[in-house]
Amino acid sequence: MQRSFLELLSGRRHHVMSAVCVIDGEGKVRHRISDSIVRFKRLGAAEIEAYIASGEELGKAGGYAIQGRAEALIDWMAGSHSGVVGLPLYETRTLLRSAGYPVE
Repeated sequence: MQRSFLELLSGRRHHVMSAVCVIDGEGKVRHRISDSIVRFKRLGAAEIEAYIASGEELGKAGGYAIQGRAEALIDWMAGSHSGVVGLPLYETRTLLRSAGYPVE
């Protein structure tokens, strides 16, 4: 399965969407979606095999971990790096502050 993901991602771009929701003490719900675009370089068979052999892709949504070895396989990205990792920090901080939670 991971090989198939990486073959599909090779030389192409894809959207990574992450959402965060904050509920304040009065029950008001605030939410934001982070939409990032990631493009992988064209991957050779040896690069795909090496990445799979590392085991890093196991258990990762989309079959890769941008915060690890896969970052060297990505030639362009627009949006939130932390959102691709899993928690969009800018959006989270904005929501917490708007809900009155102290964030430094």
